[in-house]
Amino acid sequence: MSPSIAETTWQKSLAQAIRDPEELIARLNLPSSLLQPALRSVQLFPLMVPISYLNRIEHGNPADPLLKQVLPLEIETQTVPGFTTDPVGDLNVRSTPGMLHKYQGRALLMVSGACAIHCRYCFRRHYPYGEEPRTLADWEPAWKSLLSDSSIQEVILSGGDPLLLTDVRLQELCERITEIPHVKRLRIHSRLPVVLPDRIHSGLLDLFQRLTENGTTVWMVIHANHPNELAEDVEIAIRQLLQTGIPVLNQSVLLKGVNDSVDTLLKLSESLINLGVMPYYLHQLDRVSGVAHFEVAEEQGRELICELRRRLPGYAVPQYVREIEGESHKISLLG
Repeated sequence: MSPSIAETTWQKSLAQAIRDPEELIARLNLPSSLLQPALRSVQLFPLMVPISYLNRIEHGNPADPLLKQVLPLEIETQTVPGFTTDPVGDLNVRSTPGMLHKYQGRALLMVSGACAIHCRYCFRRHYPYGEEPRTLADWEPAWKSLLSDSSIQEVILSGGDPLLLTDVRLQELCERITEIPHVKRLRIHSRLPVVLPDRIHSGLLDLFQRLTENGTTVWMVIHANHPNELAEDVEIAIRQLLQTGIPVLNQSVLLKGVNDSVDTLLKLSESLINLGVMPYYLHQLDRVSGVAHFEVAEEQGRELICELRRRLPGYAVPQYVREIEGESHKISLLG
């Protein structure tokens, strides 16, 4: 099957993403002093910023909250006690190649090792994606495991970003999952509707529509941390998802210098619910090596959520949670 025009459009957008710190700094008119530290940092974790996202960043402003999420800093190379390469214990719950089985009734498939944007706080920045399945045949152990465990009713597509798969490959995986009788729900975790909104096109929407018509409930969980991420093209993409009848949730990470203020979180929640997106989780930072400079104290996080509760309806306030290795569920930080 040849790719559609819409399919090649988002792939061209991905190919045009900024990968060179020198280009990023020049295009945003940032101080040249940022270049050498960025060049050192990208040796550990590469840079990647789609043009759509780049266009939302204020030129000449090193403190821009969107820039802070993507600009490599030398501080990332420092070793900080308590920060590890696998902070949530993913590798300990890898039941078969490509599948993490952490919570009762749910299994997570690492269907892609690639992302459209490299968030500097990424908790899987050290994950060994090269060890995960690459072909459909490689997924056979996971299918057998899912078939044999009737307690699993929900499969989560993650990675990396599952929407970086082509429509054809995504359809193949989804069809295999929906053939498993006891799997009733398919959840897709993706940052692409926010950072590469071209990805949401008619072919993908038709796939989701077919899945729902065949009896599988599809949920989409997007990832926006700051209201400035919700640009016009992002709003269009989200509305298209919602028009197919797919519920859309948002999860954020609490990040120092990005969204650690009441006004920012308030505007983010209001922008989301005005679109019809439910604020789902506000995650305490996962303590992965290289991201300590983003950490916000839990007490401050609790104060922020309490203030949001005073200002917003209950459905607009995300759950403030932390993931702890070995726990059977995410831990609420509000007690």
